[in-house]
Amino acid sequence: MGVVQTPLFGSAAEVGERLSEVGYLADPATATTVFLADRLGKPLLVEGPAGVGKTELAKAVAAVTGSGLVRLQCYEGIDEARALYEWDYRKQLLRLQVDRDAGETGWDVERGHIFSEEFLLARPLLEAIRRTEPTVLLVDETDKADVEVEGLLLEVLSDFQVTIPELGTVAAQRRPFVVLTSNATRELTEALKRRCLYLHLDYPEADRERAIVLERVPEIGEQLAEQLVRTVRALRAMELKKAPSIAESIDWARTLVTLGLDTLDAEAVRTTLGVVLKHASDAARATTELKLS
Repeated sequence: MGVVQTPLFGSAAEVGERLSEVGYLADPATATTVFLADRLGKPLLVEGPAGVGKTELAKAVAAVTGSGLVRLQCYEGIDEARALYEWDYRKQLLRLQVDRDAGETGWDVERGHIFSEEFLLARPLLEAIRRTEPTVLLVDETDKADVEVEGLLLEVLSDFQVTIPELGTVAAQRRPFVVLTSNATRELTEALKRRCLYLHLDYPEADRERAIVLERVPEIGEQLAEQLVRTVRALRAMELKKAPSIAESIDWARTLVTLGLDTLDAEAVRTTLGVVLKHASDAARATTELKLS
């Protein structure tokens, strides 16, 4: 049986419209790239600063298509066992003990018992391949994983199948929609990039960010949203350790609404700056440059 690849979207315009229904305002380039990744059956590599909506894009695609979301969160030191599969060693040892107590011995008997589906722990990559329902596989912060894990991803994403020596080859019946994200803390290998469609997400233009804030926090109102976006853009223009993300703009909007503020004056900025800036040196620089003291 071949891999099923049922299109999720009818057009790039439809991608934009449906994503907006769940509050994700995609620009034309994003909508087009998502559409092409779906139609071509290619993984989508989304790169850009932290907090610009890379992970949220995968979640939004899953939400609007009714797909299950399987997430592999990468980190330094992640290995094949955590990404693909491993055996439940404790359960295997218990079974061996039971078999021996019952008088069943011999390598063939033991191997047949303990290297079976019952003892297999599927991790995100294997789980996504085995699912028969529509699935979005999110490989988050790929740049934090070691190059060896990229090699594993190459193998899995090329053929959407995995060989388990004790059980044989497991091939996908339905190809998942794959999104890999990267904060560009290191350069990913060219081999991995070649297998993906590429999308760079950056901080949005002022009009689009204001629309995003109003979409997520409509209570804030046009005027306060305008002030907030203008201030956030001023902060991003400074030499900060960590510039405010879109997610932090939304958090700031919710903060202002919660406090019942209707204007973002110097006092409001000074008392709520910790919502958007998370380093003392950044707060000190902002206080000086925005003349808050």
